[in-house]
Amino acid sequence: MMLLLKLPLLMAAVLSLGLATSFSPSASKGREYYEQRGEVVWEVPTDRKVIALTFDDGPHPVHTDHILKLLKQYDAKATFFVVGNRAAKYPELVRRAAMEGHEIGNHTYTHPYFNRNRHTETMRRELSDTHDAIFRATGQPPHLFRPPGGYYNEAVVHMAKQSGYLVILWSWDQDTNDWRSPGTGRIVRKVLDHDHNGDIVLFHDFVEGRTQTVDALRVILPELKQRGYQFVTVSELLSMRKSVPVKKP
Repeated sequence: MMLLLKLPLLMAAVLSLGLATSFSPSASKGREYYEQRGEVVWEVPTDRKVIALTFDDGPHPVHTDHILKLLKQYDAKATFFVVGNRAAKYPELVRRAAMEGHEIGNHTYTHPYFNRNRHTETMRRELSDTHDAIFRATGQPPHLFRPPGGYYNEAVVHMAKQSGYLVILWSWDQDTNDWRSPGTGRIVRKVLDHDHNGDIVLFHDFVEGRTQTVDALRVILPELKQRGYQFVTVSELLSMRKSVPVKKP
């Protein structure tokens, strides 16, 4: 796996690129702009005790297998944002995840960062090739897209929308940084010290070397279940959004 440089969302909000045949920096549009338009999702306001666990960069023949077994043990559903070339290499794992009730999202084919000068058609191909790999494995078309590293901008959001995707990021305080191998305890505390209804939690099921994610999940899953949480896919979470009354002028 290419080591991911996870961009803090505050930094991501100041990266914006104009729509053209290639990207160049332009004026920024912040998180509120995209939230109001419903084009990027970080978490979902809800009164229900639900949380969405997400896993990036897989599948991995060992790590994903262990994670799927743990999720099944705790009756937990999750969303896997797969890298297309890995989905093509391990289609049986993608198929298995879908058959066990998990959601499969698009995380590009080769994991490029979209903060760099990239031709629009190249980015579309990254999505379409992964789309095809997921469909071949599962027979189901994906509808959710997570840009590598969390890099997003107006051009990326527009391109994803044109391709039939909704951009999904993660809750501000639920980036576990498990790809850095910070220690099982730190991953556990990151999740359990900041849990809220409607959170989207970021994990990885492909980490170079020995993953600490699986060991952390052995603590996180039973504890969150004890706290009354139901583990749902991102699409399920979106359907539970609390309606906010329109303010009268």
